[in-house]
Amino acid sequence: MRCPYLILHLIMSFLWFLGIPVGAIFVLKTEWFVQNFGKVAWAEEHLGYEGGTRLFYKLLGLAIILISLFGFTGGVQSVVLSIFAPLLPKGQ
Repeated sequence: MRCPYLILHLIMSFLWFLGIPVGAIFVLKTEWFVQNFGKVAWAEEHLGYEGGTRLFYKLLGLAIILISLFGFTGGVQSVVLSIFAPLLPKGQ
């Protein structure tokens, strides 16, 4: 019998894998994002005067890469299950 969730698993793996180049684009093309989307007021206030937005986009890209790697290896599922396991019915 074939696994009914095989297609879903393949799609999720592809999406997790797609996050790596998206995060890399955020890190490598930071100046393009600043020029096209403008400055982030919160980042300028909390992360530095003229470089806060650039640092924000780089940190956002790194976070996307790390979350994608974590999800691609199955780490996100483990965390979600450990958080919501007490809410699930006990198996007999």
